[in-house]
Order: sequence, then C-alpha cells, then structure tokens
Amino acid sequence: MKKLKFRPNQSIRSTNLFTRNKKQQQQQQQQQQPDNTKPNRFVIGFVALAFVFVFVMLCCVYMNLCGSVEKRYGIVIDGGSTGSRIHVFEYAVGDGGPVFDFGGKNGLNSMRVGPGLSAFVEDLNGAGESVLELLEFAKRRVPRGNWGETEVRLMATGGLRMLDLSVQERILEACREVLRSSGFAFRDDWASVISGPDEGVYAWVVANYALGTLGGDPHETTGIIELGGASAQVTFFSNESIPPEFSQVVEFGNVSYSLYSHSLLEFGQNVAYDLIRGSNLAKVSNVESLGSKEPMDPCSPKGYKHNSIIENFSLSSLVEKKEQLSTLRATGNFSECRSASLTLLQKGKGATS
Repeated sequence: MKKLKFRPNQSIRSTNLFTRNKKQQQQQQQQQQPDNTKPNRFVIGFVALAFVFVFVMLCCVYMNLCGSVEKRYGIVIDGGSTGSRIHVFEYAVGDGGPVFDFGGKNGLNSMRVGPGLSAFVEDLNGAGESVLELLEFAKRRVPRGNWGETEVRLMATGGLRMLDLSVQERILEACREVLRSSGFAFRDDWASVISGPDEGVYAWVVANYALGTLGGDPHETTGIIELGGASAQVTFFSNESIPPEFSQVVEFGNVSYSLYSHSLLEFGQNVAYDLIRGSNLAKVSNVESLGSKEPMDPCSPKGYKHNSIIENFSLSSLVEKKEQLSTLRATGNFSECRSASLTLLQKGKGATS
C-alpha cells in the first residue's frame, strides 16, 4: 500500500477552467435541477493536468511559505508512449499555499515533440535531444532570473514501462544529462518512470480536483478510466478490502482516500490497435502469400490507407523486429472489430504494469 499526501489551499482552488470556492459551489448547486438518476462514476482522466497538479502540491511541501504572495514557475515533462510534452506553468505562493491559473496568458504553456522516449532505444542521443528541444521552449517562458529556483521533473509512463529496466535507465540517464545542464533546478530522482498505479492515482486526483470533490466525502468522488497510448488505468475509491498490489492511499487535508488503482499494460489505444493489426497479419501464413490473400483491418474506416508497421510493442513480442508488410485493407466492420477486441481482452487478462 502506498500513501500520497497533499496540502490543499482550503480557501479557494482557482483556475480559469474551474473555480471551487464555497460561494460559487452553493450557487451552482442552487441552479442545478434535481436528478434522481445515478451519475456516471467513471470519466476519462487528464494525465498531463494531473502531473502539473501533483507538481504544485509537491512544491507546497518542499517550500517554506512566506507571508507575501510570490510568483513562481514549474516545469513538468510528460514522457508518453507517442511523444513527450512539456508543461510550463506559473503560480502564486502565499499563506494559503499555491494558487495557479491554467487559463491565463502565462498560466500554462505546453509543447509536444515526437516520437516518445521509448523510440530511442538505439539512439540515446536522440532521447536527450528531444528533451533539449522541450527545455528551449521552457527557457523562452520562464524569466532567466527564475531558472535556478524552477524545478523540472520528467515523468515517463507506459511506453518506457514496456522496456527492460536496464534500457529504461539508459534512456533516462541520457535525459538526465541534458536536465542537469539546463539551468533549472533538477535532481536525478526527478526523472523517473512512474508506476501504472501511480499514473492512475494522479489522474484520479486531478479529475476530482476539477469536479470539486477532492477534500470531501470519499463516497462522492468520481472513479476514472485513463486511456493512454501504451497502458490503461482504472482508479476509484473503495471502502472494501483491496488487494495490496492495487491499494493506494491519498491524503488530502484531513481526508484519507483508500483507492483501488489497476494499470493494464498493452491496453493503451495505440498498442492495443497495433496488437489487433498484428493479429490480423498473423492470420496470413507468410509474407509471400500476402499478394494473394490481402489482410483485412476491420477497425479502420473503409477506404482508409495506411502501411502496417508492426513494432516490438508487445511484451510477448508479436514479431522479432520491425517489419514493413503489405498495406492492410480497411473494411470498417464493427462486428469483426468488436470480436477482435474482445479476443485481445481475453488474452490480456491479468496483464498489469
């Protein structure tokens, strides 16, 4: 069981996207019509926003808050499976803790580069160069005088989790070399591969922060399904006994939340799609026969053209190396796509990250 602690700003949690002071909450509740239907308890989480939110809460723990309001900056690099994204945000620190505005002119600036870090297994310099490009973006948005106190963190997710630990570490070290010389505040342990359950918890925290349920009755919180490129996470509050491998505890203020958080590796949308395409190609006995028996792709719209490039995404390795095969013929057949997806789900029972 893991435990995460957050220090809330009790008076107001404000962004241009969400405002959660008590007066506005009461006005919103008065305007809402009664609804006796049971609300949907699961929504898609926003992982990038989760990383930013968690980063700000960590700043609240590490910094000695002074009486006056002070402007600060933070940088989070989200190392996803298909690309890396940098988020540069500005926030104010005062007696009540950090207050941030994602919608303001300088509140949040983001940039994405591709491919993801997992694509640089044989090109470690390329991994560092991709991070360097993101840092140059950050330097144009953080005043030079604030660089030394601006923390930068790199959080890699499912794409790197699919690689061997030794390979993960080599890629991370290439990124650390660039981060150390960036001029921003950085420690080696601030560049890491986060676990699947932690990724789910971060998404759960930000979703409930946005909905205004964080800090209140645990039973009023909302569960999330977070669908990434390489993995999927399911996280929700439960007052029942949770197996230790899925148990996470989040403390926000004086409220403790016992969470079930389960991560499913290879169930992200991109990897799952590649696995389905690989399964379709495997039905053809060999490459030479492709000319006479064209493989079908029921999960793409009819008429869509793309080359099927199978990567070594799967832990069980669909193919030994990357191969360029014949063009799949998209048929847009829902029932066949559904059948292929269910077959994949059955094969993936028990897969976790």
